[in-house]
Amino acid sequence: MKHNKKRNTAFIYEILTRELTKSIVDKNTEKKNKVVTILKEHFSSTTILAKELVHYHRLLETRNIKQKLADRLLQETKTAYHSLDESAIFDAQSHLIAAINKGLGKSVWSSFVPNFKSLASVDAVFNSSIAVKKRVLFEQSIVDAMSAEQSLLESNQMKSIDNLTYNSFIKKYNNKYCDLLQEQKDLLNRFITSFADDGFELRLYLNEELSRLKGLLSEAAEADLEPLISQKTKEVVEYLEEFRRREFTDNDLNRILKTQELVQEIKLND
Repeated sequence: MKHNKKRNTAFIYEILTRELTKSIVDKNTEKKNKVVTILKEHFSSTTILAKELVHYHRLLETRNIKQKLADRLLQETKTAYHSLDESAIFDAQSHLIAAINKGLGKSVWSSFVPNFKSLASVDAVFNSSIAVKKRVLFEQSIVDAMSAEQSLLESNQMKSIDNLTYNSFIKKYNNKYCDLLQEQKDLLNRFITSFADDGFELRLYLNEELSRLKGLLSEAAEADLEPLISQKTKEVVEYLEEFRRREFTDNDLNRILKTQELVQEIKLND
């Protein structure tokens, strides 16, 4: 099947999040801001593309369920998808494509996406213009994926053998962040993907994580520490408390990452 990836909302979102991650790793602030602006404008929770993306993710992210349940989920998702305004989706995609071409360049469309086949399959299921026989085959492959074991899915993952740019990025990313704490990885992951839901998942995570950090630092500040260390620890606690009353910024990301590392050092040193 000939697949128009520029009209696949899930594919566009995937390449944008990868471009955002790449710009953060490369410390390319200008490009990062451009990607963030595009994501906020076209994928905020009230946009038609964000509503469409929910249906893609429901089929792409559901795994290890019984086949009968997977088939029912597929049919319910298709019904919900077709309740959306197709002309509004097309117009929104057109504006998004234009924004990407103008702001990031047409080379973005050649980015390698490992799960491209899965994205194309889901798009085919939602595409009513595809022949019934082909669409049924795609539906069966999606049901099989949702009910398959994770190890089988990983073994079938598409690999790039000639995209040097992507491989170089992955190597650089892994080298730079291989020593991150798990909680730091969790924070970065939610920060990078926060633009699809206006930061809802990020705020939920921060609500729990800041409470954890504040509690551990408060205990440390009251312990038998050197006066200067105790004072600095109290200042960090005050910052965490003050942060709850304003918007999250890039500077906050750096400070919270450092605070997570500080807390880990305190725990290790008992």
